Amino acid sequence: MPVAVFRKEHFNAAHRLYNPQWDEEKNRQVFGLCANPNYHGHNYEVVVRITGEPDPETGFVMDVKKLSSLIRKHVTSKFDHKNLNLDVPEFKNLNPTSENIVIVIYNLLRPHIDRAHELQIRLYETARNYVEYPA
Repeated sequence: MPVAVFRKEHFNAAHRLYNPQWDEEKNRQVFGLCANPNYHGHNYEVVVRITGEPDPETGFVMDVKKLSSLIRKHVTSKFDHKNLNLDVPEFKNLNPTSENIVIVIYNLLRPHIDRAHELQIRLYETARNYVEYPA
């Protein structure tokens, strides 16, 4: 029977929500304060869920120490204390909304997780706002 294993990590990052095809007024109308030209920041929480069958030899679906290392190597080291718009190549031409950030995190981790295991990412932008991928 499948079991889900979770690991929570965090990172702090700044971003600006902005569509370069729109003028400043339309960006303000759509994104509000999040379109501030001087950026703003969040203390993000990321929860990685791995679902699969426990290994008969170890009893683990996945060693959480290994999962933590993968998250730190491929996600938090890239995002923590960074300006997502300016410092993270994945957002050079991609608006760093929570929805896009969670998809990028998934794509960064998926190659390093056994394909027999299901991967899901939950990203909290605030204590009250979060997204999941895949939904």
